[in-house]
Amino acid sequence: MTLDDLRARLPGASVLTDTDVVEGYRRDWAEAPDPGMPLAVVRARSTEDVQEVMRWASECGVPVVPRGAGSGLSGGATAVEGGIVLTTELMREINVDPVTRTATVQPGLFNAEVKRAVAEHGLWYPPDPSSYEICSIGGNVATNAGGLCCVKYGVTTDYVLGLTVVLADGTAVRLGGARLKDTAGLSLTKLFVGSEGTLGIVTEIIVRLIPTQPPRSTVVGIFPDVVACSEAVLAITRRIRPAMLEFMDNVSIRAVEADLRMGLDTTAGAMLLAQSDLTGPDREAETELMAEAFRTHGATEVFATDDPEEGEQFTVARRAAFTSLGKVGTLLLEDVGVPLPALPALVAGIERISAERDVPIALVAHAGDGNTHPIIVLTDDDPDRAERARIAFGEVMDLAIGLDGTITGEHGVGRLKKDWLPDQLGEDVMALTRRIKDALDPQGILNPGAML
Repeated sequence: MTLDDLRARLPGASVLTDTDVVEGYRRDWAEAPDPGMPLAVVRARSTEDVQEVMRWASECGVPVVPRGAGSGLSGGATAVEGGIVLTTELMREINVDPVTRTATVQPGLFNAEVKRAVAEHGLWYPPDPSSYEICSIGGNVATNAGGLCCVKYGVTTDYVLGLTVVLADGTAVRLGGARLKDTAGLSLTKLFVGSEGTLGIVTEIIVRLIPTQPPRSTVVGIFPDVVACSEAVLAITRRIRPAMLEFMDNVSIRAVEADLRMGLDTTAGAMLLAQSDLTGPDREAETELMAEAFRTHGATEVFATDDPEEGEQFTVARRAAFTSLGKVGTLLLEDVGVPLPALPALVAGIERISAERDVPIALVAHAGDGNTHPIIVLTDDDPDRAERARIAFGEVMDLAIGLDGTITGEHGVGRLKKDWLPDQLGEDVMALTRRIKDALDPQGILNPGAML
Protein backbone atom coordinates (compact mmCIF):
# COMPACT_ATOMS: atom_id res chain seq x y z
CA MET A 1 0.00 0.00 0.00
CA THR A 2 1.05 3.59 -0.61
CA LEU A 3 0.32 7.03 0.79
CA ASP A 4 -2.18 7.42 -2.03
CA ASP A 5 -4.14 4.53 -0.49
CA LEU A 6 -4.07 6.37 2.83
CA ARG A 7 -5.21 9.62 1.22
CA ALA A 8 -8.11 7.80 -0.41
CA ARG A 9 -9.28 6.64 3.02
CA LEU A 10 -9.09 10.14 4.50
CA PRO A 11 -11.28 12.57 2.55
CA GLY A 12 -11.72 14.74 5.64
CA ALA A 13 -8.10 14.73 6.81
CA SER A 14 -4.91 16.30 5.54
CA VAL A 15 -1.95 14.12 4.52
CA LEU A 16 1.07 16.42 4.43
CA THR A 17 4.36 15.46 2.77
CA ASP A 18 5.99 18.79 1.96
CA THR A 19 9.45 18.62 3.56
CA ASP A 20 9.31 22.11 5.07
CA VAL A 21 5.91 21.42 6.63
CA VAL A 22 6.86 17.97 7.90
CA GLU A 23 9.99 19.41 9.53
CA GLY A 24 7.82 21.34 11.97
CA TYR A 25 6.27 18.13 13.26
CA ARG A 26 9.41 16.07 13.89
CA ARG A 27 10.06 17.22 17.48
CA ASP A 28 8.28 18.51 20.54
CA TRP A 29 9.70 21.15 22.90
CA ALA A 30 12.14 18.65 24.38
CA GLU A 31 13.99 18.46 21.04
CA ALA A 32 15.04 14.87 21.61
CA PRO A 33 18.11 14.04 19.48
CA ASP A 34 17.96 12.28 16.13
CA PRO A 35 14.27 12.44 15.20
CA GLY A 36 13.36 10.39 12.16
CA MET A 37 11.91 11.68 8.91
CA PRO A 38 8.28 10.52 8.69
CA LEU A 39 6.55 9.51 5.48
CA ALA A 40 3.82 12.04 6.19
CA VAL A 41 1.98 14.09 8.76
CA VAL A 42 -1.73 13.35 9.03
CA ARG A 43 -4.01 16.02 10.48
CA ALA A 44 -7.03 14.07 11.68
CA ARG A 45 -10.43 15.71 12.20
CA SER A 46 -12.41 12.84 13.72
CA THR A 47 -12.24 9.49 15.46
CA GLU A 48 -13.00 7.90 12.09
CA ASP A 49 -9.94 9.55 10.55
CA VAL A 50 -7.74 8.15 13.30
CA GLN A 51 -9.27 4.70 12.82
CA GLU A 52 -8.45 4.77 9.11
CA VAL A 53 -4.86 5.79 9.80
CA MET A 54 -4.38 2.96 12.27
CA ARG A 55 -6.01 0.39 9.98
CA TRP A 56 -3.69 1.42 7.17
CA ALA A 57 -0.67 1.50 9.50
CA SER A 58 -1.40 -1.93 10.97
CA GLU A 59 -1.85 -3.43 7.51
CA CYS A 60 1.45 -1.89 6.36
CA GLY A 61 3.40 -2.26 9.60
CA VAL A 62 4.08 1.50 9.67
CA PRO A 63 4.78 3.19 13.03
CA VAL A 64 2.51 6.04 14.16
CA VAL A 65 3.54 8.80 16.55
CA PRO A 66 0.54 10.65 18.05
CA ARG A 67 1.02 14.38 18.55
CA GLY A 68 -0.96 17.10 20.29
CA ALA A 69 0.26 20.68 20.42
CA GLY A 70 3.94 19.71 20.39
CA SER A 71 4.56 21.32 23.79
CA GLY A 72 5.77 18.10 25.44
CA LEU A 73 8.97 18.21 27.48
CA SER A 74 10.14 14.60 27.37
CA GLY A 75 10.45 13.81 23.67
CA GLY A 76 7.21 11.83 23.62
CA ALA A 77 6.20 13.23 20.21
CA THR A 78 9.46 12.61 18.36
CA ALA A 79 8.99 11.43 14.78
CA VAL A 80 10.09 7.93 13.75
CA GLU A 81 11.91 7.28 10.48
CA GLY A 82 9.47 6.10 7.82
CA GLY A 83 6.47 6.50 10.09
CA ILE A 84 3.40 8.70 10.35
CA VAL A 85 3.01 11.66 12.69
CA LEU A 86 -0.69 11.76 13.51
CA THR A 87 -1.67 15.13 14.92
CA THR A 88 -5.00 15.79 16.62
CA GLU A 89 -4.60 19.59 16.48
CA LEU A 90 -7.69 20.01 14.28
CA MET A 91 -9.96 17.99 16.62
CA ARG A 92 -11.34 20.91 18.61
CA GLU A 93 -14.99 20.32 19.53
CA ILE A 94 -16.35 20.68 23.07
CA ASN A 95 -19.79 20.08 24.59
CA VAL A 96 -20.45 21.21 28.16
CA ASP A 97 -23.22 19.62 30.24
CA PRO A 98 -23.86 21.77 33.33
CA VAL A 99 -26.31 19.23 34.78
CA THR A 100 -23.76 16.41 35.03
CA ARG A 101 -20.91 18.92 35.44
CA THR A 102 -18.98 17.28 32.63
CA ALA A 103 -17.55 18.32 29.27
CA THR A 104 -16.95 16.10 26.28
CA VAL A 105 -13.80 17.39 24.60
CA GLN A 106 -11.79 16.53 21.53
CA PRO A 107 -8.04 16.35 22.16
CA GLY A 108 -6.92 19.32 20.07
CA LEU A 109 -8.36 22.03 22.32
CA PHE A 110 -5.87 23.88 24.48
CA ASN A 111 -6.21 23.52 28.24
CA ALA A 112 -6.97 27.25 28.48
CA GLU A 113 -9.74 26.94 25.89
CA VAL A 114 -11.42 24.21 27.92
CA LYS A 115 -11.23 26.42 31.00
CA ARG A 116 -12.81 29.35 29.18
CA ALA A 117 -15.60 27.24 27.65
CA VAL A 118 -16.67 25.71 30.95
CA ALA A 119 -16.34 29.04 32.80
CA GLU A 120 -19.28 30.30 30.72
CA HIS A 121 -21.39 27.81 32.69
CA GLY A 122 -19.98 28.78 36.08
CA LEU A 123 -17.74 25.70 36.13
CA TRP A 124 -14.02 25.04 36.39
CA TYR A 125 -11.55 22.49 35.02
CA PRO A 126 -8.71 22.64 37.61
CA PRO A 127 -5.61 20.93 36.08
CA ASP A 128 -3.39 23.82 35.00
CA PRO A 129 0.08 23.11 33.62
CA SER A 130 2.32 26.17 33.42
CA SER A 131 1.91 25.94 29.63
CA TYR A 132 -1.90 25.80 29.91
CA GLU A 133 -2.36 28.44 27.21
CA ILE A 134 -0.52 26.39 24.56
CA CYS A 135 -0.76 22.72 25.63
CA SER A 136 -3.58 20.52 24.36
CA ILE A 137 -6.01 18.61 26.52
CA GLY A 138 -5.09 15.44 24.61
CA GLY A 139 -1.44 15.92 25.48
CA ASN A 140 -2.43 16.53 29.10
CA VAL A 141 -4.18 13.15 29.13
CA ALA A 142 -1.24 11.45 27.43
CA THR A 143 1.18 12.53 30.16
CA ASN A 144 -1.27 12.87 33.08
CA ALA A 145 -0.32 16.53 33.41
CA GLY A 146 -0.56 18.38 36.70
CA GLY A 147 0.06 22.05 37.36
CA LEU A 148 0.01 24.77 39.96
CA CYS A 149 -3.37 23.91 41.51
CA CYS A 150 -2.83 20.17 41.77
CA VAL A 151 -1.59 20.29 45.37
CA LYS A 152 -5.23 20.77 46.40
CA TYR A 153 -7.27 19.82 43.36
CA GLY A 154 -5.42 16.89 41.81
CA VAL A 155 -4.04 16.10 38.37
CA THR A 156 -5.55 15.21 35.01
CA THR A 157 -6.48 11.62 35.85
CA ASP A 158 -8.63 12.87 38.75
CA TYR A 159 -10.87 14.62 36.23
CA VAL A 160 -11.07 12.06 33.40
CA LEU A 161 -14.35 10.15 33.57
CA GLY A 162 -14.35 8.67 30.08
CA LEU A 163 -12.32 8.27 26.91
CA THR A 164 -12.71 7.24 23.31
CA VAL A 165 -9.51 5.47 22.30
CA VAL A 166 -8.44 4.13 18.91
CA LEU A 167 -6.33 1.01 19.30
CA ALA A 168 -3.43 -0.12 17.14
CA ASP A 169 -5.66 -2.15 14.79
CA GLY A 170 -8.10 0.74 14.28
CA THR A 171 -10.74 -0.43 16.74
CA ALA A 172 -12.37 2.46 18.63
CA VAL A 173 -13.41 1.74 22.22
CA ARG A 174 -15.45 3.92 24.57
CA LEU A 175 -14.37 3.72 28.18
CA GLY A 176 -16.18 5.17 31.18
CA GLY A 177 -18.72 7.96 30.77
CA ALA A 178 -20.37 10.95 32.40
CA ARG A 179 -20.82 9.07 35.66
CA LEU A 180 -19.20 9.99 38.96
CA LYS A 181 -19.49 6.41 40.24
CA ASP A 182 -18.81 3.40 38.03
CA THR A 183 -17.10 0.18 39.11
CA ALA A 184 -18.17 -2.02 36.19
CA GLY A 185 -15.22 -3.95 34.80
CA LEU A 186 -11.54 -3.15 34.97
CA SER A 187 -10.45 0.48 35.33
CA LEU A 188 -9.33 0.71 31.72
CA THR A 189 -9.90 4.46 31.46
CA LYS A 190 -7.10 5.07 33.92
CA LEU A 191 -4.83 2.68 32.04
CA PHE A 192 -4.72 5.01 29.05
CA VAL A 193 -4.22 8.24 31.03
CA GLY A 194 -0.47 8.80 31.14
CA SER A 195 0.29 6.08 28.56
CA GLU A 196 1.90 8.62 26.18
CA GLY A 197 0.24 7.25 23.04
CA THR A 198 1.88 3.85 23.41
CA LEU A 199 -1.36 1.90 23.98
CA GLY A 200 -3.88 3.82 21.89
CA ILE A 201 -4.79 7.26 20.56
CA VAL A 202 -7.28 9.30 22.56
CA THR A 203 -9.85 11.02 20.34
CA GLU A 204 -12.43 12.15 22.90
CA ILE A 205 -12.31 12.90 26.61
CA ILE A 206 -15.11 13.27 29.14
CA VAL A 207 -13.85 15.47 31.96
CA ARG A 208 -15.32 16.15 35.37
CA LEU A 209 -15.93 19.79 36.29
CA ILE A 210 -16.38 21.56 39.61
CA PRO A 211 -17.82 24.96 40.61
CA THR A 212 -15.70 28.02 39.88
CA GLN A 213 -12.76 28.46 42.26
CA PRO A 214 -13.47 30.99 45.04
CA PRO A 215 -11.37 34.18 45.30
CA ARG A 216 -7.80 33.58 46.46
CA SER A 217 -5.46 35.27 48.87
CA THR A 218 -1.74 35.13 48.10
CA VAL A 219 1.26 34.89 50.40
CA VAL A 220 4.80 35.35 49.10
CA GLY A 221 7.93 34.59 51.11
CA ILE A 222 11.54 35.47 50.32
CA PHE A 223 14.05 32.92 51.67
CA PRO A 224 17.83 32.74 51.89
CA ASP A 225 17.98 29.35 50.14
CA VAL A 226 15.85 26.54 48.72
CA VAL A 227 16.39 24.23 51.69
CA ALA A 228 14.84 26.73 54.13
CA CYS A 229 12.08 27.23 51.58
CA SER A 230 11.37 23.49 51.40
CA GLU A 231 11.27 23.23 55.20
CA ALA A 232 8.53 25.88 55.17
CA VAL A 233 6.67 23.77 52.63
CA LEU A 234 6.65 20.80 55.00
CA ALA A 235 5.45 22.98 57.88
CA ILE A 236 2.46 24.02 55.78
CA THR A 237 1.54 20.65 54.29
CA ARG A 238 1.61 19.00 57.72
CA ARG A 239 -1.43 21.08 58.65
CA ILE A 240 -3.31 22.20 55.53
CA ARG A 241 -3.66 21.68 51.81
CA PRO A 242 -3.29 25.12 50.22
CA ALA A 243 -4.71 26.03 46.82
CA MET A 244 -1.17 26.62 45.55
CA LEU A 245 2.33 26.16 46.92
CA GLU A 246 5.11 26.89 44.42
CA PHE A 247 8.73 27.86 44.62
CA MET A 248 11.42 29.40 42.47
CA ASP A 249 15.15 29.51 43.12
CA ASN A 250 17.49 32.44 42.50
CA VAL A 251 18.45 31.37 38.98
CA SER A 252 14.83 31.20 37.84
CA ILE A 253 13.89 34.44 39.64
CA ARG A 254 16.72 36.31 37.88
CA ALA A 255 15.75 34.85 34.49
CA VAL A 256 12.11 35.88 34.85
CA GLU A 257 13.02 39.35 36.10
CA ALA A 258 15.44 39.91 33.22
CA ASP A 259 12.73 38.82 30.80
CA LEU A 260 9.58 40.44 32.22
CA ARG A 261 10.83 43.26 34.49
CA MET A 262 8.28 42.57 37.22
CA GLY A 263 10.22 43.90 40.19
CA LEU A 264 11.15 40.50 41.63
CA ASP A 265 13.87 40.39 44.30
CA THR A 266 16.88 39.06 42.38
CA THR A 267 18.91 38.75 45.58
CA ALA A 268 16.51 36.16 47.01
CA GLY A 269 17.85 32.65 47.46
CA ALA A 270 14.34 31.35 46.83
CA MET A 271 10.75 32.55 46.64
CA LEU A 272 7.74 30.62 47.88
CA LEU A 273 4.27 31.40 46.52
CA ALA A 274 1.20 30.16 48.40
CA GLN A 275 -2.52 30.71 47.96
CA SER A 276 -5.68 30.03 49.93
CA ASP A 277 -9.15 29.83 48.35
CA LEU A 278 -11.18 29.09 51.47
CA THR A 279 -14.18 31.30 52.14
CA GLY A 280 -14.80 33.91 54.83
CA PRO A 281 -12.65 33.99 57.95
CA ASP A 282 -11.18 30.57 57.13
CA ARG A 283 -9.23 32.10 54.24
CA GLU A 284 -7.77 34.76 56.50
CA ALA A 285 -6.79 32.13 59.08
CA GLU A 286 -5.17 29.87 56.47
CA THR A 287 -3.29 32.79 54.94
CA GLU A 288 -1.89 33.78 58.33
CA LEU A 289 -0.92 30.17 59.08
CA MET A 290 1.14 30.07 55.87
CA ALA A 291 2.70 33.48 56.53
CA GLU A 292 3.70 32.36 60.02
CA ALA A 293 5.26 29.17 58.61
CA PHE A 294 7.29 31.37 56.25
CA ARG A 295 8.53 33.55 59.08
CA THR A 296 9.30 30.60 61.37
CA HIS A 297 11.45 28.95 58.72
CA GLY A 298 13.68 31.87 57.90
CA ALA A 299 11.81 34.06 55.44
CA THR A 300 13.46 37.45 55.30
CA GLU A 301 10.34 39.05 53.86
CA VAL A 302 6.67 38.01 53.80
CA PHE A 303 4.03 39.69 51.67
CA ALA A 304 0.28 38.91 51.68
CA THR A 305 -2.54 40.25 49.53
CA ASP A 306 -6.25 39.68 49.00
CA ASP A 307 -6.14 41.49 45.66
CA PRO A 308 -6.61 38.84 42.92
CA GLU A 309 -4.78 40.87 40.28
CA GLU A 310 -1.81 41.53 42.54
CA GLY A 311 -1.60 37.87 43.47
CA GLU A 312 -1.89 36.82 39.84
CA GLN A 313 1.28 38.72 38.98
CA PHE A 314 3.30 36.31 41.12
CA THR A 315 1.56 33.36 39.44
CA VAL A 316 2.49 34.82 36.05
CA ALA A 317 6.12 35.00 37.20
CA ARG A 318 6.08 31.36 38.22
CA ARG A 319 4.48 30.23 34.97
CA ALA A 320 7.04 32.19 32.95
CA ALA A 321 10.05 30.34 34.36
CA PHE A 322 10.49 27.85 31.47
CA THR A 323 10.17 30.41 28.69
CA SER A 324 12.33 32.99 30.48
CA LEU A 325 15.08 30.46 31.14
CA GLY A 326 14.84 29.38 27.51
CA LYS A 327 15.96 32.88 26.53
CA VAL A 328 19.10 32.47 28.65
CA GLY A 329 20.34 29.29 26.98
CA THR A 330 19.60 25.73 25.87
CA LEU A 331 17.54 23.81 28.43
CA LEU A 332 17.61 20.23 29.67
CA LEU A 333 14.31 19.97 31.54
CA GLU A 334 13.60 17.50 34.31
CA ASP A 335 10.49 16.63 36.26
CA VAL A 336 11.44 14.60 39.32
CA GLY A 337 9.33 14.18 42.42
CA VAL A 338 9.70 12.72 45.89
CA PRO A 339 7.53 12.04 48.94
CA LEU A 340 7.20 15.38 50.71
CA PRO A 341 9.45 14.55 53.69
CA ALA A 342 12.31 14.00 51.23
CA LEU A 343 11.91 17.40 49.54
CA PRO A 344 14.72 19.15 51.50
CA ALA A 345 17.11 16.29 50.69
CA LEU A 346 16.15 16.47 47.01
CA VAL A 347 16.73 20.22 46.62
CA ALA A 348 19.99 20.03 48.58
CA GLY A 349 21.13 17.13 46.40
CA ILE A 350 20.32 19.03 43.21
CA GLU A 351 22.42 21.97 44.43
CA ARG A 352 25.28 19.57 45.17
CA ILE A 353 25.10 18.00 41.68
CA SER A 354 25.09 21.47 40.11
CA ALA A 355 28.23 22.45 42.04
CA GLU A 356 30.07 19.16 41.47
CA ARG A 357 29.41 19.11 37.72
CA ASP A 358 29.84 22.87 37.34
CA VAL A 359 26.60 23.24 35.39
CA PRO A 360 23.84 25.71 36.34
CA ILE A 361 20.59 24.03 37.42
CA ALA A 362 17.61 26.31 37.93
CA LEU A 363 14.91 24.94 40.20
CA VAL A 364 11.19 25.61 40.16
CA ALA A 365 8.67 23.35 41.81
CA HIS A 366 5.11 22.43 42.52
CA ALA A 367 6.48 22.28 46.02
CA GLY A 368 3.25 21.36 47.77
CA ASP A 369 3.21 17.89 46.22
CA GLY A 370 6.96 17.28 45.99
CA ASN A 371 7.15 17.67 42.19
CA THR A 372 10.24 19.65 41.17
CA HIS A 373 11.52 20.90 37.84
CA PRO A 374 15.32 21.08 37.84
CA ILE A 375 16.33 22.86 34.63
CA ILE A 376 19.90 22.58 33.36
CA VAL A 377 20.79 25.79 31.50
CA LEU A 378 23.58 25.74 28.92
CA THR A 379 24.70 29.11 27.53
CA ASP A 380 27.45 28.02 25.15
CA ASP A 381 28.46 25.23 22.77
CA ASP A 382 31.21 23.84 24.99
CA PRO A 383 31.12 20.04 24.39
CA ASP A 384 32.75 19.33 27.75
CA ARG A 385 30.07 21.32 29.59
CA ALA A 386 27.38 19.58 27.54
CA GLU A 387 28.76 16.19 28.60
CA ARG A 388 28.79 17.26 32.26
CA ALA A 389 25.19 18.41 31.83
CA ARG A 390 24.23 15.03 30.43
CA ILE A 391 25.79 13.33 33.45
CA ALA A 392 24.08 15.75 35.83
CA PHE A 393 20.74 15.03 34.14
CA GLY A 394 21.07 11.35 34.99
CA GLU A 395 22.37 12.03 38.49
CA VAL A 396 19.29 14.11 39.31
CA MET A 397 17.06 11.21 38.31
CA ASP A 398 19.19 8.76 40.26
CA LEU A 399 18.89 11.05 43.27
CA ALA A 400 15.10 11.13 43.02
CA ILE A 401 14.86 7.35 42.66
CA GLY A 402 17.16 6.92 45.66
CA LEU A 403 14.77 9.04 47.72
CA ASP A 404 11.87 6.73 46.78
CA GLY A 405 10.76 9.29 44.21
CA THR A 406 9.91 9.36 40.52
CA ILE A 407 11.64 10.39 37.30
CA THR A 408 8.50 12.20 36.18
CA GLY A 409 5.53 13.68 37.99
CA GLU A 410 3.71 15.13 34.99
CA HIS A 411 5.85 15.56 31.86
CA GLY A 412 6.00 11.87 30.97
CA VAL A 413 8.88 9.47 30.33
CA GLY A 414 9.00 10.01 26.57
CA ARG A 415 12.34 9.24 24.98
CA LEU A 416 14.59 11.32 27.20
CA LYS A 417 13.98 9.43 30.44
CA LYS A 418 13.16 5.89 29.42
CA ASP A 419 16.64 4.56 30.29
CA TRP A 420 15.90 5.33 33.94
CA LEU A 421 12.39 3.84 34.03
CA PRO A 422 13.56 0.27 34.88
CA ASP A 423 15.55 1.64 37.83
CA GLN A 424 12.37 3.16 39.25
CA LEU A 425 9.85 0.44 38.43
CA GLY A 426 11.94 -2.69 38.79
CA GLU A 427 12.20 -5.77 36.58
CA ASP A 428 8.81 -7.30 37.43
CA VAL A 429 6.82 -4.12 36.81
CA MET A 430 8.68 -3.46 33.57
CA ALA A 431 7.83 -6.99 32.41
CA LEU A 432 4.17 -6.44 33.29
CA THR A 433 4.19 -3.13 31.43
CA ARG A 434 5.62 -4.79 28.32
CA ARG A 435 2.97 -7.54 28.50
CA ILE A 436 0.22 -4.90 28.46
CA LYS A 437 1.91 -3.08 25.58
CA ASP A 438 2.31 -6.32 23.60
CA ALA A 439 -1.35 -7.26 24.17
CA LEU A 440 -2.68 -3.92 22.88
CA ASP A 441 -0.03 -3.22 20.24
CA PRO A 442 1.43 -6.57 19.11
CA GLN A 443 3.23 -5.02 16.13
CA GLY A 444 4.76 -2.28 18.26
CA ILE A 445 3.61 0.48 15.89
CA LEU A 446 2.20 2.93 18.47
CA ASN A 447 4.79 5.54 19.39
CA PRO A 448 7.76 3.16 19.26
CA GLY A 449 10.73 4.34 21.28
CA ALA A 450 8.63 6.23 23.79
CA MET A 451 8.59 5.03 27.40
CA LEU A 452 9.65 1.43 26.68
